[in-house]
This record gives sequence, structure tokens and C-alpha cells, in this order.
Amino acid sequence: MKYFITGAAGFIGSSLADRLLAEGHEVVGWDDFSTGQEPFLEDASRNRAFRLVRGDNLDLPALTAGMAGCEFVFHFGANADVRFGLEHPAKDLQQNTVATFNVLEAMRANGIRGIGFSSTGSVYGESAVIPTPEDAPFPIQTSLYAASKVAGENLIQAYCEGYKFEGYIFRFVSILGERYTHGHVFDFYKQLLEHPDHLRVLGNGKQRKSYLYVQDCLEAMLHVTRAGTARDVKHGVQVYNLGTEEYCQVKDSIGWICQHLGIQPELRFAGGERGWVGDNPFIFLDSKKVRATGWSSKLTIQQGIIRTLAWLAKNQWVLEARA
Repeated sequence: MKYFITGAAGFIGSSLADRLLAEGHEVVGWDDFSTGQEPFLEDASRNRAFRLVRGDNLDLPALTAGMAGCEFVFHFGANADVRFGLEHPAKDLQQNTVATFNVLEAMRANGIRGIGFSSTGSVYGESAVIPTPEDAPFPIQTSLYAASKVAGENLIQAYCEGYKFEGYIFRFVSILGERYTHGHVFDFYKQLLEHPDHLRVLGNGKQRKSYLYVQDCLEAMLHVTRAGTARDVKHGVQVYNLGTEEYCQVKDSIGWICQHLGIQPELRFAGGERGWVGDNPFIFLDSKKVRATGWSSKLTIQQGIIRTLAWLAKNQWVLEARA
């Protein structure tokens, strides 16, 4: 098949591009490199089946032209800056919601009907149901990022109904692994390189979170899209939570990181149950639905963290690139 990937130079997008190319597919990678990293596409760029197109999701004519000839779209391009979203509120609307509309319109113009969308477990807000299933009632949205992703989900659902698209909405927990460029492991590792004697921690360290290794994430997405699980369901769209069957406290993660690095820093907690506005102190998704299709995660959270640290240690250039 010929796939189109938005955000192709990002953490998940570039990993998926490599996976698809290794399987013999063609890939068109689309990225504006606002946060994507060119080194992530070095392997893909050596493959004749890969074509990189530099472009902005807000440029609908260019997006439509770049997508021509493709058969399926994985839409990963987005603003993922949850913590500082209130400092630039229009960014989530433009880069997440409007951009998703443009992707759908470019698909419609090119006669492409299949889309996989990276949403987020944050759409559940501070859910009263833990672990949280896909059909949990949506609560009040607590971040602009999540609100913009909900809007993107709704657009996809409407296009699936109205234009007979085949849609797969993936609500991720935080993803870990090779090419990881933002999140708590990245932040803690960078701090500990600079001052291994102490670590500043947002909140009280008791926040409970779930994480998923990137290759497990890719396997889940490819497993259900290839099975075509959205083709014969009402409205033509499937929503899947992607995560492990476990969660940990931030303090657990800190312990694994420090043990791996062989240090015992003083922990300086900022206090409070949240690290920032919109930070859900307990995220744990029910993933029974995707597991019922035959997929299962292979790595534990601790194993995913250790692999992330090993990659960061070998690729410290990314610390400066993401400064």
C-alpha cells in the first residue's frame, strides 16, 4: 500500500514510516519540521519507497497535492504542548482541529477513505471511571489540547458518517521509547545530566500515569487498521484506547530512572496533585477493547522507561535540539 503520514519527522510518525518501509510499503512523509527532527528520517530517506514532502497542515492546496496517489492516512501532526497551552491558545485550535479538518478535506479530494488518528487519553478529562473505557461519559475538558483533540475526533466521526470514510481513533496514554522527545523521562534525564544531586518534580510525585512502548503502540494501530475493524460497524469508525494494563506513580518512575543512572538525587517536589493546569493526576485507560482483537503490549512501563533512557544516552543531541 501507499501510506501518507503527517508529522512524519516526529517520534511516532518516523517510527511508523520505518516500520511500513521495512514491510515493503510506500510512504509519503509530510512534516513542517516545527518540532520534527530530520535525523529521525535518515533511514527512511535512503529508501526509494519513501518520499518526504515539507509542508504545513494549514496549507490545504499543498496538503491535497502531497497526498495524491496515497491509499491510507495516518494523521500524527499536531501541537502536543499540553503544559504551556494556555500561553498560546490559538495553536491547539489551528494545529490540531483546523489541521485535522484540512487532512480530511485533502483525503476527500483525493478519494482516500481510510484514516488513523492519534488522539489522547486526556480527552477523558478527570474521569470518575478508572480504568477508563472508550464509552465513558466525557467530563469537563481541562486542557486546550484535549479539547482540540475531541474536536478532531468529532470531525473524523462526521466524515466517516457523511462521506463513508473508515476511521480509527487511537486514544494514547503517554508513549515511550526510541526517538522520544518530550515528557517526564526526557525532562528528568535532562535535569539529572545538568545536576545529578537534585531533581525538581512538578506536583507531589503521587500522580498516577500509564505509559506504552512505541513499538507496542505501532503494532496496535497496524493490527486493527489491517483487520479493517471499522468497515462493518455503525458509522464506520472505531475508537481504541492504547495502553498497558498497569500504571505507576511518578515517584516509581523516578526510582527506576535513578536506579538505572546509578544516582540518588534529592527530590524537590513543587507540591499539589497536579503538575500544571490540565494535568490529570490519575490516567489509566481500559484497553480491553483492543486486546479483544488479539493485540497485547509486550513491554512493561519500567522496561519502556529503561529503553527510553538507553536511547537518550546514545542520542544526547536531541536534548539540545529540543531546548
